[in-house]
This record gives sequence, C-alpha cells and structure tokens, in this order.
Amino acid sequence: MLPENDQELFYRIALTFVKDVGAVTAKKLIDQYGTAGAVFKAPLKELRTVAGMSELRAKGFRDEELFPKVEAELNFIQKHNATVLWLWDDNYPGRLKNCMDAPVLLYYTGNADLNPPKAVAVVGTRKYSDYGQRATEQLVEELKDTGVTIISGLAHGIDTIAHKAALRNGLPTIGVVGHGLDKMYPAANKNLAKEMMANGGVLSEYPSGTPADRAHFPMRNRVVAGLSDITVVVESDIKGGALITARVADSYNRDVAAFPGRIYDAKSSGCNELIRTNIASMITCADDLLELMNWKEAGKKKPVQKQLFINLSPEEKTVYDVLGSKDMVHADELLHVCNMTSSQLASTLLMMEMQGLVKALPGKFYRLD
Repeated sequence: MLPENDQELFYRIALTFVKDVGAVTAKKLIDQYGTAGAVFKAPLKELRTVAGMSELRAKGFRDEELFPKVEAELNFIQKHNATVLWLWDDNYPGRLKNCMDAPVLLYYTGNADLNPPKAVAVVGTRKYSDYGQRATEQLVEELKDTGVTIISGLAHGIDTIAHKAALRNGLPTIGVVGHGLDKMYPAANKNLAKEMMANGGVLSEYPSGTPADRAHFPMRNRVVAGLSDITVVVESDIKGGALITARVADSYNRDVAAFPGRIYDAKSSGCNELIRTNIASMITCADDLLELMNWKEAGKKKPVQKQLFINLSPEEKTVYDVLGSKDMVHADELLHVCNMTSSQLASTLLMMEMQGLVKALPGKFYRLD
C-alpha cells in the first residue's frame, strides 16, 4: 500500500491518463470530489452525472491498462527526480494557474523558480536572420541585471538563441516542450536542456513516452504565454508559431511586445502585423521593455512616513506588512496570507493604490510604491 501522499499522486497522474477526459472535465471532477483519489473511488453511476461525462468516458476510469501506465510514469518520475505540479497545489506556477485552460498536471526538471518576480517569454521563427539573432542576444544581455527569468519553447531558432543567451548571462531560463521529458526535440538541443537544468529547467504537460506531435506545439505555446508577464516576439512571419503564443498571451491579458522589421522582409511580417493591430507594443531594446512593464524602478521603494499608518485600516496594515516582506507578491498569495475575501482584498488594494502606497504590476502582482 502506497503512503497517502503517494496514493494521491498516483490518482492525479491517472486522471490525466483517462481516455477522452481533458483538463476541462478533470477540473469539474475535482471541483465535485475534492481529490483525484475520490474521483476514482466514486461509483461509475455518479461519475456519469458530471457535466460532459458520457458513459464511455466514465468507463475509462476502470480501464485495466490505466494503472500499469501510471506505475511506469511514477518510476520515471522517481528515477529522473522530476517534480509533478498539480493545478490546485501552492507550488503550481501562479501566473499559469490564473489561465482558464491551464494544464491540470505539469512535469518539471530543474531548479528555477516557476514563480519568479519577472518572467519574459522570448519567441520567434526557427529560420531566423542575422538581425533576429542579434536582437535576441542583445535583448537578453541587456536584461542580465534585472532579475528576469527567460521563458521559451526550446525549439530551433530564436528559442534556442534566447535560452543560450540567458545561460551565458547568468539568467535562469525555462524551456517548455511539447513532448515527454524522456526525450528532447529537437535532438540537437539535448545538451542545451541539460545545461538549463543547472540554471533553469524544462517543463511539460505531457508524460514520458509522449512523442513530439505537431498538434502538441500550439498547446505548448499557451504554457509559454501563461508562465510569462510579457511575450516578446523577435522575428516571425505572418503564420509563425510565435504569433500563436503572442495571441494567446493577449487573450490572457498579458503584455505582448515585438521587434519591428523591414516591410519587405517576410521574417518580420508577423511582428509588424502584431504592432499594426495593437496586439504588441513596439520595442527596440531591453530599456523599452523595462519601461513598458514599469520595471525600471521595481527595486526601489519610496519611503512611507510613519504618520501614514495612523490612517491605515487593519486590513490595509495587514496588506502593507505582507508587501513589505518581498519585492512583489501575487494576488493569490495576498488572498491566502491576509485571510480576506476576494472582494475585501480588491477594495483594500484599490484604496491603497489611490493613497499611493501600492503599485499594481502585470500578472496580478503587487508591490509597495
């Protein structure tokens, strides 16, 4: 018999293995039953009452081939010291958790913080030009002293350039892949991925043995966008995968930026279109990005005179103390630590913003102003 924690991990993985049960249905099941273990212990008759759960889907929970697959995955996780991130756990990436289509389960190897103070996705075409390479390398180099984590998709081209530049400049970098962690696609990036695990990491929503199918890459792109405060498109044609990432980021109400290019250059047509349609802000250097994100003065806090505390409510004082302990704090963490309702926290933060005490940052982060 597995320990209780291991049993729940077993059932969490099993839930993602059930045929035709995707993230939406899985979330409904957890909302109803509380834990993955409780889902599997529920009678099939009950499971069929969950919205979107057909009789055929429900029978998938009793598939005899299901549990041996889970055992194999657990062995892989233990052998490779991988971390499993569950959507409802505190260690799940906070920015991604706020996205309605966030994966229920993630597999991660590495040492980088998945909830860094600042996260920038750098994406672009596989068939890059000298201009694209130079712009990517210069952007990352100029960000080296800003505490930024670089996110990308570990693909050929701009992705690879961004990851390598991050490692060169001592910035943590996280690669999101569209396959299991037992392999690396492209194979040429196998050594790069190993380097990243020492100062960054590799993340996937797919279990070991999952091939690098074409359909997985748009799904991978949404994770790249969801992990980041801003997505920067360096160079992309009008139908490039980077455009998918940018549009997903925009749908998440995250910032998007793009480097402009010549109007006759197909490799820049996607970037120019993002700028033309106001999806992306135009940038030419890291300074533009820092200004866009209001990160230039993020490390500096204005001293607040002690007499201001006389007018602070108990709720405002609580929020102030929590924000004073870190450079920035996510709204979900504030909600948990301050023990308030969502409406109480929202009104408290609004009042503090009006008083000039608090600054709202991209990705639902807050800091003292």
